Formats: sequence, structure tokens, C-alpha cells
Amino acid sequence: MKQAAFRFLAVAVLAVSLGVGWLWWDYQVFLDAPLEGVAAEGELLEVEPGSNLTRLGQELHARGWLRRPGYWLWHARWSGRGDIMVGEYRVTPEDTPRTLLERLNTGKVAQYSFTIVEGWTFQQLRRAIEADPVLEQTLVGLPADTVMAQLGRPGLHPEGRFLPDTYHFPRGTSDLDFLQRAMREMDRVLAAEWEARAVGLPFRDPYEALVLASIVEKETAVPAERQQIAGVFVRRLERRMRLQSDPTVIYGMGERYDGNIRRRDLRRDNPYNTYRRHGLPPTPIALPGREAIYAALHPDDGDALYFVARGDGSHYFSSTLEEHNEAVIRFQLKGKRRAFSSYREPGQPD
Repeated sequence: MKQAAFRFLAVAVLAVSLGVGWLWWDYQVFLDAPLEGVAAEGELLEVEPGSNLTRLGQELHARGWLRRPGYWLWHARWSGRGDIMVGEYRVTPEDTPRTLLERLNTGKVAQYSFTIVEGWTFQQLRRAIEADPVLEQTLVGLPADTVMAQLGRPGLHPEGRFLPDTYHFPRGTSDLDFLQRAMREMDRVLAAEWEARAVGLPFRDPYEALVLASIVEKETAVPAERQQIAGVFVRRLERRMRLQSDPTVIYGMGERYDGNIRRRDLRRDNPYNTYRRHGLPPTPIALPGREAIYAALHPDDGDALYFVARGDGSHYFSSTLEEHNEAVIRFQLKGKRRAFSSYREPGQPD
């Protein structure tokens, strides 16, 4: 009798051990197996205020993602990850119950991106922000000076003060938050580059360097030329020569610019017409990137004082006006000699 009871007990213990072992094995397989039914391109999961892990587990089970929500809840309590953060999460077919729970617990919400393009004006930046489907719009229709006041910079001109880069942010980020971040990044980069600047530059402060960087940004899209062009402008500033930069004229024309600069535009005086006025314009004319800022503060040495577009995106640099005029005739006028801003045939009026 005792022997039969002992055998029964042994069988029962073995069965329980096998059952517990199987449950443990099934539990571990569940935790590290990819979620079921998630679309190949990924899906968004919104955890709203007031949500708890039990209700969320039920929702995920209803979606077909969690085969055994009870396992998930057990793991959350056993691992100390029972608290979940409100927000929007991106779920992929590679996610497992374990990785999803970790993301919800640590608040690694879905990130969206927005790229500020080098050379954009502040007006172009605002239009792009207003068209973004994720950023919360709070500044639409407000004048630029009001925007700057809300950014904590009342009275400052907005042009050039936001660093071109690709920024990542979660849903719920406002346009004001975004601009604040881009402005702080510009402050940081400009300050660092100013501290490491070349000696003897004709700038009184970092803002003047930012102004020149914006002109360099608009003058060329060829990275290797930025320091050359900066060198030309620095030498012209040092010699009290006018910068004679077309992009500054275009900026000053505003809505009047139709794709062409005419002689009357070069003659029309305004603070941004560097054909009429010496020195730098009063503000940047665009948003310069890191490389343009570096170029303005580390210009190439040399003797070039002029450059002209070749027509292929690059420029021809000259050290004398005569050489420059010949380059304009060659590259811009296709060999035809006729009057332009720095060249007159004998007897032609200004």
C-alpha cells in the first residue's frame, strides 16, 4: 500500500514538474517570439492617459499581437516593468512581447523627423513647418516678431537663427518647441565655431560671422568652394570693397524677385544691396549650415577677389577685375562682349 502511494506521489511530482517545466518553456518562447499579426511596415500603438497594463494587454490580444496576455502581465510584474508611459509607439514585426514591454516602460515613443534645409529663409522654414502633419501648430498667422518674442528673443530678427539639420521628435511636439530646439542648436554651433575661429577676421561678433555664412550658403552648393568664397568676401571686407553678392540683392527684392536680376535692381538702394552698400547686410539672408559657418570663420587664404558661376554649379575665381570680366564674358555671356555690372565697352554710359 505504501509502495503504491509512493509511486503515485512520484508520478504526480513528475507530472507537476513536467507541467511547470513546460509552462516555463512556453513562457520563455512567448516572451522572445515576434509579435503576431503586425503589418510588415509596422503599426502605431497609442497609449492614452489612464491606460493600464491589463487593459492594454487585452487590446493587444484583440489585435492578434499577444497570444497569451496573461504571460505578458506576469512578466511585467515579475520584472518590475508594470508601469507604462503615455504616448505613441511604433511596433514592428520584429518586436517581441519582451521588447515591446521594455519600450512602453521606458517611454521610447515613436519619433518623427523634420529636416531644415540649408539655405532656406525663415519664411520658407515657417511654410514647411505649417505643412508638417505631426507638429502641433500654435504659431500660424503670427508675425515674425511675435514668434521671436514667444521664443524668448524679442526684438531680434529671425533670419539665420535656426540650424539646418534633421530633427527627431515625438507626436505632441509644438512648432514653438521645435523652433526653440533649432535655435538653441544654432546658438551652440555658432558659439563653438566662434571660439575656434581663425585669427584676424573682420568680424566684431558671432552675429556678423553668421551673416557672412548665410551669404556663403546661398552663393554655392559645392562644399569644396565654401571656404574659397568665404575667403573672397573676407578679403573684400578687409579692403573696403563692396561684396557685390547677387543673393543679398535677391533677398532685398523680396516678393519682387521673379527669377531674374536686372540692372535696375542692382541700382535700387536698400540695406541688402551689396552692390550699392559697403560691408555686410544688416541680417543673415538665409539659414546657414554648419559647413558654411565653418567656412566663414576659416576662410581660405589666397588673393582671389572675384568669382563667377561656370554654369555647372562651380565657380571661376579671379584676383583682378580684368580677369573677372573676361571670365564673365566667357562663362555667362557665351563669349559675347556687352555691358554688365563691372564691365563697360569704351564710350558706353553707366
